[in-house]
Amino acid sequence: MILEMKVPSPGESIKEVEIATWLVKDGDYVEKDQAIAEVDSDKATLELPAEASGIITLKAEEGDAVAVGAVVCLIDTGAAKPAGDAPTPAKEEAKPVAEAPKPEAPKAAPVAEKTYAASTPSPAAKKILDEKNIKPSDVVGTGKDGRITKDDAVNATPSMGTPTGGNRGSERTKLSMLRRKVAERLVAAKNETAMLTTFNEVNMTPINLIRNEYKDAFKAKHNGLGLGYMSFFTKAVTRALALFPDVNSMIDGDFKTAYDFCDISIAVSGPKGLMVPVVRNAETLSFRGIEAEIKRLAIKSRDGQITVDDMTGGTFTITNGGVFGSMLSTPIINPPQSGILGMHNIIERPIAVNGKVEIHPMMYVALSYDHRIIDGRESVGFLVAVKEALENPLELLMNGDAKKALEL
Repeated sequence: MILEMKVPSPGESIKEVEIATWLVKDGDYVEKDQAIAEVDSDKATLELPAEASGIITLKAEEGDAVAVGAVVCLIDTGAAKPAGDAPTPAKEEAKPVAEAPKPEAPKAAPVAEKTYAASTPSPAAKKILDEKNIKPSDVVGTGKDGRITKDDAVNATPSMGTPTGGNRGSERTKLSMLRRKVAERLVAAKNETAMLTTFNEVNMTPINLIRNEYKDAFKAKHNGLGLGYMSFFTKAVTRALALFPDVNSMIDGDFKTAYDFCDISIAVSGPKGLMVPVVRNAETLSFRGIEAEIKRLAIKSRDGQITVDDMTGGTFTITNGGVFGSMLSTPIINPPQSGILGMHNIIERPIAVNGKVEIHPMMYVALSYDHRIIDGRESVGFLVAVKEALENPLELLMNGDAKKALEL
C-alpha cells in the first residue's frame, strides 16, 4: 500500500511551509513516528514524523515551499525492512609468484634547451616576492620566455586595492522561511508604528544581594532551578503593566484592545535564530514558576522543538541583549504588541548615593513603545515603575518576605 504523506497544518494562519532539511534519503526505510524532515513555517521550525513504516519516496526538494495539505513524500507500507548490509570480505593481498625481471633502463634522449613558463620567478626573484607577499602571477616578467628576474621582483609593488593574501570566497544561501518572516516583521514594525524609545538605569545591588543570599537554597529546594534575573524583571514588568495598562494593549485599526492578563514574550536565541516563546499569565506565577517556565521554553528553543503555540500571542516582550555584552540598544517592537523592554549588561560604575560617590553594578534599560497608543507619561511612568521594583524588590516584588516569595 502506498501512503501519501501530506504537510500538516502547523497553525491556523499558516498556509505553506518550506522543506528546510530532509533527515532521510530517497529510498530509505523509515519507521513510524521517525523524524523524516524539518520544515520551516513563518513562525517556527517543526519536525515532520513518518506516519507509517516503509520505503520512502521524496516528492519535494530542500528549499521548496509546499502548501499545507500537499503531498511531500510517499511511503510504501508493504515493503519489507531490508536486512543489514553484509560485511564486505577483505580482499586477499596479492602475492607475487616470482620476481619479474627488471626492464632495461632506456637510453638517455638528447636534452632540449630548458624553457620557462611566463611569470615563473628565478630563485632570487621568488625570495624577494615572498618577502613582499606578492604573487608571481601579479608580476610581468622581462626575462626569457617571460621569466621574472631579480630586477622585476625588486621593482614590483602590490596593486592598490588588490588583496595580497587571505581568502576571498563568498557563499549565497537562501534565507529560511522563518528568517524571512522575522525580517518582514521587523521592517513592518519600523515602518508601520510610531516607535520611540525611552531609557533609564537600574542599580542591581538589591537584586544581587537577594540572589547571593538565597540562590543556593533556591537551587537545592527546586531541583536545580537557578534564580536568575529574568524572574525579577518579569515580576517587575507585570507589576508595571498593572499600573500602566495602556502598555499592555494593542492597536487594531481604529480600536484599542486592552488585556487584563500578562502574557510575556521572552526573546531567546535558538539554532534557527531569535525565538520569542510566551510565558502565559506571568502575573499569576511565582519566582519559581517563572524560572521553570523560562527554562522549559529555552530548552525547547535550543533543541528546535519550539511550536507555533509556544510563540503565539504575547502582550509584552522582554529581550536581554546583555547576555551578549550589549551596553545599550533600542529594541524593536514585536508586532502587534505595543511595547518591549530591553535589558543590557551589568557594569560596575560610580554613581551618587546620598551625596557620596559609590560603585554599584548598574544596568541600562530601554523601553521601545508605539507612540500611537502609548503616550510619554505612560511610557516613562512604566519604565520608572520597573526601575523602582528592581531597586526595591523585597518590598515591591516579595511583600517583605524573600523566603516566602522564593518558596523556601
